[in-house]
Amino acid sequence: MKVLVTGGAGYIGSTVANALLDHGHTPILLDSLVTGHKAFTQGKVFYQGDIADGALLARIFAEHPDIHSTIHCAARVVVPESVEEPYLYYRENVCKSLELFKNLEALGCRRVIFSSSASVYAPAPGFLVTEDSPLGPSSPYARTKYMMELVLEDLCRATSLRAIALRYFNPIGADPKLRSGVHVREPSHVLGRLVDVALGKREAFVITGVDWPTRDGSGIRDYIHVWDLALAHVRAVERFDEVLARLGRPYGVINLGTGRGVTVKELLAAFERVYGRPIPKREAPPRPGDVAGAYASAERAWELLGWRAERSIEEGIASALAWGEKRRAVLGYA
Repeated sequence: MKVLVTGGAGYIGSTVANALLDHGHTPILLDSLVTGHKAFTQGKVFYQGDIADGALLARIFAEHPDIHSTIHCAARVVVPESVEEPYLYYRENVCKSLELFKNLEALGCRRVIFSSSASVYAPAPGFLVTEDSPLGPSSPYARTKYMMELVLEDLCRATSLRAIALRYFNPIGADPKLRSGVHVREPSHVLGRLVDVALGKREAFVITGVDWPTRDGSGIRDYIHVWDLALAHVRAVERFDEVLARLGRPYGVINLGTGRGVTVKELLAAFERVYGRPIPKREAPPRPGDVAGAYASAERAWELLGWRAERSIEEGIASALAWGEKRRAVLGYA
C-alpha cells in the first residue's frame, strides 16, 4: 500500500517510513524541511512543501491516486519552545493540520493516523494512564495535540474522514539499521541529551526536576523504542478498517507505550551501564511546561493492533549511541 507520511523527514516520520518500506509498503513523504532533514528522504518518493498547501496535496494525489492512508507526523514538538512561542505552535500544529484534513477529505483520502501525545493526559494517581484517563494538557504543545484530537473526532462525525489517534509516550533510540535517528543539532529530549554528553557535545547531563512525587524525585516516563513505535504505525495502516469496525465508531485512540514507568534517574543509570562509565551530571529545576510524567496502559494496542513493545531500554540506548557515532556520515554534522 502507498501511505502519505507528513513530517516524513523528521525523527519519527523517517523511522515510520523505513518500517513501512521493510513491510512491503510505499511511503510518500511530505515535509517542509523546516526541522526535518533531506538525508532521510533518499531513495523514497519525496515532496518538499507545507502540509497546508492544497495545490501541492492535489498534485501528490494526482500522481499517486492509490494512496491508502495518511500518517500525520508533521508538528512542532519542543515543549519549552511552545511556552515561549505559543502562536507558532497553534499556527503550525492546529491551523495547518485543519487545512490538511480538509484537503485530504476532498481528495478522497479518508484514513488518517494522527501522531498524538501522552502529554494530553492530566496527572494521574500512580502515573498509569489508560485511553479513558482524564485529559489535562499542561503546555501549548500538549494543547495543540489535544485540540487536534477534538478536531479529528468532530470531523470524523461530520464527514467521511476516519481517524486513529496514536498517543505516543517517550520515543528513544534509532532505526536498528541506522538509516535514521535524532537529527536536530541540540535535542531537547532526555536520551538525545545523554548521548550528547557521552559524545562530548555537552558538559553535563541536567536532570530537570528532582522534587516530583516519584520514587526518586525525578520525572517518570514510559520510554519506548522508536522502532517499536514505527511498527505500531505499520499495524495501524494494515488494520485500520478492522480497528474502527471493532470500535464501532469512525474515530479511536490508542496508547503507544511499554506499560512500564521508568524515572529519569533510572534511565540515566541504564545509560551509564550501556555506555560503560559514568557521565557528568547535575540537577536543575523543571523546565517550563514540564510535568511529573506518566506511563501507558498498553492493553488496547494489543487488543486492536496485535502490537506490543518488544525492545528494551538498553536496546534503545545502544541504538542511540550507535546513531550518535554515525550521524555525521549521514547528516553532515555530529
